[in-house]
Amino acid sequence: MFRILNSLICIFFLILGPAFAEILKPNENIIPMKVVKIQLDGLKKNDSGYKDQGIEQTWEFAHPNNKIFTGPLERFKEMLKGDSYKMLLNHKDHKINEIFSDENVVMFEVIVMDSEKKYHMFKWQVEKYLKSGPLQNCWLTTMVSAPISLGSSI
Repeated sequence: MFRILNSLICIFFLILGPAFAEILKPNENIIPMKVVKIQLDGLKKNDSGYKDQGIEQTWEFAHPNNKIFTGPLERFKEMLKGDSYKMLLNHKDHKINEIFSDENVVMFEVIVMDSEKKYHMFKWQVEKYLKSGPLQNCWLTTMVSAPISLGSSI
């Protein structure tokens, strides 16, 4: 009886685990490429755990200076759902290519295929946070350009 109950509990958590996935927090061991990947993966599955979880994940890795201009979180959500960035939400695929780096700044070219199979290119910049505190030495997003349409995949 105990084995059956234990098996059912394991299955329950395997099924519901992703729905309750925690938001990843910045730490100094997360490399710049991974920061962008975490954000894009979240946006790709924006509502997978709960409504706007992907946007909240993206917000978590936004540089504090960025949050001053794009926040609070509810305003950031509205911005990402607006015409300029909505193609990031629930997109089908993305590619990330590093195009510049130095010790404190890394710039990526990101190409996203949206849900309608149209391609968009972004410049995505992360910077190392140098001030003291819990974010010290963490890589955080400081800029995402307006998208450049690259046309349809068909």
